[in-house]
Amino acid sequence: MTTNVPTPLPSLIPETAPFTEEQRAWLNGFFAGFVSLDSFGVTPLSGDQAAALIGGPAKSDEDDDGGAPWHDQTLPIAERMKLAEGKPVRWKLMAAMAQQDCGQCGYDCKNYSGAIASGKEERLNLCVPGGKDTARMVKALAEELKAAPAPAAKPAAAPAAAEAAPAPIAQGEAGRSRDNPAVATLLSRRLLNKPGSEKETWHIEFDLSDSGLDYTVGDSFGLFPTNDPALVEAVIKALGAPPDFPIGGRPLRDVLIDGVSLSPAPDMLFQLFSYITGGERRQKARALSVGEDPDGDAATLDVLAALEKFPGVRPDPEAFIEALEPLQPRLYSISSSHKAIPGRVSLTVDTVRYTIAKRRRLGVCSTFLADRLAPGAKVRVYVQKAHGFALPIDPTKPIIMVGPGTGVAPFRAFLQDRGAMKAPGRNWLFFGHQRSACDFFYEDEFKDMKASGVLTRLSLAWSRDGDEKIYVQDRMRQVGRDLWSWIAEGAHIYVCGDAKRMAKDVETALVDVVSQHGARTPEEAAMFVHDLKKKGRYQQDVY
Repeated sequence: MTTNVPTPLPSLIPETAPFTEEQRAWLNGFFAGFVSLDSFGVTPLSGDQAAALIGGPAKSDEDDDGGAPWHDQTLPIAERMKLAEGKPVRWKLMAAMAQQDCGQCGYDCKNYSGAIASGKEERLNLCVPGGKDTARMVKALAEELKAAPAPAAKPAAAPAAAEAAPAPIAQGEAGRSRDNPAVATLLSRRLLNKPGSEKETWHIEFDLSDSGLDYTVGDSFGLFPTNDPALVEAVIKALGAPPDFPIGGRPLRDVLIDGVSLSPAPDMLFQLFSYITGGERRQKARALSVGEDPDGDAATLDVLAALEKFPGVRPDPEAFIEALEPLQPRLYSISSSHKAIPGRVSLTVDTVRYTIAKRRRLGVCSTFLADRLAPGAKVRVYVQKAHGFALPIDPTKPIIMVGPGTGVAPFRAFLQDRGAMKAPGRNWLFFGHQRSACDFFYEDEFKDMKASGVLTRLSLAWSRDGDEKIYVQDRMRQVGRDLWSWIAEGAHIYVCGDAKRMAKDVETALVDVVSQHGARTPEEAAMFVHDLKKKGRYQQDVY
């Protein structure tokens, strides 16, 4: 007679995890339920993940970010800095970044902060998405680094690959970094919205044949815009300086056109004002220079508005220019495939126009592309390689793409690329906007792709077509059973668009779909989605 002896559970909790034997045994049993996730490519929890779930300590030291819990673009900077409390300054610098890994600084967030901490990068103002809050925090942390005692020398060792900053681009490779741009020619632009739309979105095409540039779908395209000449003239008038005043061998007007940012007004400008005025105005300028908001209008102050707020304060033009930030390039998701259309690149750009205090404000680069750059004109450009946003290596893998509004840009490129390569993998696109009649970008192209079989499934969401607002995350829940089936079959998921609301809402919807149709608790579903990210099967390009 044989006795059935239960097979011991595999050990899912590493010996190095910070638990007692009793805790380890309990956790091992609890997480044993996750073993079934292996069929979907999901791995058991690490010791740090387990510790995080029960509030236990995770290992960290000077060279360990502890999992970077602040690396979430939906978190306000105050919350990110709170998560980084107690960490070395190097990781606080990372927490201060916008967490978008957009590449606009020429790095990702982890490597830009690391380059600052190591002293390899002296420019502290490259995180454009972070705005003033990031710039102030990075500056303060950089000062803290300078004041800190030099660390004890460590034994010579090769740096970890994950910590190494990207290799510098050779200066001969023009167009491969923001510091060495190439030149491209504007071919054309066409309005994507039809009459009745509340938006203004352009399809922009550039000729790359003279630049020698190519790119991969998922990459971004960097452009160096110029400021609106009308705004420049208004700033010169408010400054009370001659437009040909020499600044470093160039006329003041030219420097204001392409050398400095005119929005938002930087802290250094208010600091300059505080030096050359007095009384209540000096106090107000000092308050603004340290991030305070004495009149409740700080968020609306561009350089012209700052000059108008302090009438009669006329700084020396050279000191004025030194107080401004450099004009930064702008990055846009590429909406074309070089394999499908060699020698060209296209962008999908929302034009930014709004009114504050009866003055029309303009997005610098969006109106540069829509209004001020004529077909045939040359512009300095570069290709920014994607950080973890690319098609699966295996062309048979199905992909699910969620891109409302201009977030559809990289997915038009993905579909073109897969069509050109005749990739057999299925493709499902979720697209949404306000109105189907006037905001269905690339409607004819997507219908043709669907007819040809390149686009397997197209799910649409319109937020202004009826009494009920329907968004892409609502459509995801409505087709949740099919969505789960694709995921279970190995689909890769991509999200592009707004970081603050849409990306978070889409992730929440995905967790709901996994929970409902994958027979998991909400906690298990959240862990499943988290592991999809770790495996590279859930990728985001958000801004």
